[in-house]
Amino acid sequence: MSPSGKRLVIYLMAGAETPTLAQAAVEGGADVIELGFPFSDPLAEGPVIRQAAERALAAGMRTRACLDCLAEVRGRVGAAPIVPMTYAALLEAYGYERFVADARAAGASSFILVDIPAEEHAELTRIQLIAPTSTDERIRIAAERTDGWLYVVSLTGTTGAREQVSSQLAVLAERARRLANGTPLYAGFGISTPEHARAAAALVDGVVVGSRAVQVAEEGPEALGSYVATLRAAIDAA
Repeated sequence: MSPSGKRLVIYLMAGAETPTLAQAAVEGGADVIELGFPFSDPLAEGPVIRQAAERALAAGMRTRACLDCLAEVRGRVGAAPIVPMTYAALLEAYGYERFVADARAAGASSFILVDIPAEEHAELTRIQLIAPTSTDERIRIAAERTDGWLYVVSLTGTTGAREQVSSQLAVLAERARRLANGTPLYAGFGISTPEHARAAAALVDGVVVGSRAVQVAEEGPEALGSYVATLRAAIDAA
């Protein structure tokens, strides 16, 4: 973790180049790798991540291949947390207990499952999400059941770069601080530039960058590492 104590989460889609990209991201200053397991009908994803999922599926990235990718990423990033992000349909097909066991064995630190309510599959410890539309009661439940931190969806809409950090984030972060009993808050959705990262880090404990990281990753590990370093510097200056 950086001297600022603010954490940086970088999202990457599982694929052949992902282990090398993940290593570059961590070397650039990422604290956590969020590893996307592609799904044909992703919820709340904008065009960049949808297209990345389509390319991954076309390249044969099914659940077993994603787990192999996870193991390779673990071998490249040392002790940095790796959090697979996927959807209930994959676990239904693969088997919930089998998926958790195999993912943990491959090096998963936790999970993000965006379309499973907190009350369902409570035995599957995972990171919960809250959004501007979440009621106070939903925020309390999510905070009670989350694994380490709350993913704060900063806007109402899909993933993707925006011109500025959502004006909804400040209000949601304040509500979550009041209701979440000290649970760390990491904000994502629409954060793509160092300026965005700095602004978000002033409100929350961590910043999640997805779509823009996926775009930069297409330019290779060096470009991604340099981009992550600019985010790291901005967050530490918040």
